[in-house]
Amino acid sequence: MLSPTVIVLLIWMIVPLVLTLWFSFQRYNLLRPAGGFVGFDNYAYLLEGHDLWRSIWNTVLLVGGVLIATITFGTLSAVLLNQPLIGRGILRLLYIAPFFVMPTVGALIWKNLLLNPVTGLFAWFAHLLRVTPIDWFSNVPLLAIGIIVAWQWIPFATLILLTALQSLDQDQMEAAHMDGAGPIARFRYIMLPHLARPISIVVMIETIFLLSVFAEILVTTSGGPGIATTNLPFLVYKTALLRYDIGGASAGGIIAVVLANIVAFFLVRSVATSMER
Repeated sequence: MLSPTVIVLLIWMIVPLVLTLWFSFQRYNLLRPAGGFVGFDNYAYLLEGHDLWRSIWNTVLLVGGVLIATITFGTLSAVLLNQPLIGRGILRLLYIAPFFVMPTVGALIWKNLLLNPVTGLFAWFAHLLRVTPIDWFSNVPLLAIGIIVAWQWIPFATLILLTALQSLDQDQMEAAHMDGAGPIARFRYIMLPHLARPISIVVMIETIFLLSVFAEILVTTSGGPGIATTNLPFLVYKTALLRYDIGGASAGGIIAVVLANIVAFFLVRSVATSMER
């Protein structure tokens, strides 16, 4: 009974992948369609160039930095929102709201209303403190992109970790409190071990999505200045739609798929290991 669905899904996944693999061995440019088989020339051109390695490094920095920020602030936020507070339900709703904002809209808000060096909110605070405002997208563009992406994903981490905290045995927390354990000790020895599995799941899910960050880069820096904020997805986009090099873009796509599968393999293994403990 499941065979038709499985066949459709396989065709849906395999056909684009096979076509991408086929184009990666072709010299195919939209401005000069006449090409032919070139073997591994497209891969060699990418691997010998500076853009690919810089985009891989930018991807690693962006994913790693956002993961550290989301796990750190998500854990602290979950602990705070788990405390008895007035209006806790409304506060939780407002805190999680940024996750439902479209990436393009969120990036435009940060670019024009918050990080703008002339009219942005951060520039206004800088003028109040009598310091020079930072031109975020010129001086620290990758950090600016990371802030925007982290702002969108911290609520997701908070939601998952807050749900996990609500399943924590309160009798254990009360017993530790009666034994003289302070808030830091209870957080370190009780809460963090309890959150180990949810954190590993958050890391796996976020990594999968963070490897494909694109909209925030497109509407803020367009991969610049130069290639300072160009990650792998944006490199493929530039190669295909700005340089019209379908063969090179397909080779970049295949390299991105291989790297993503390597990362996914180790993430799944780490999550499976944490689940067995």
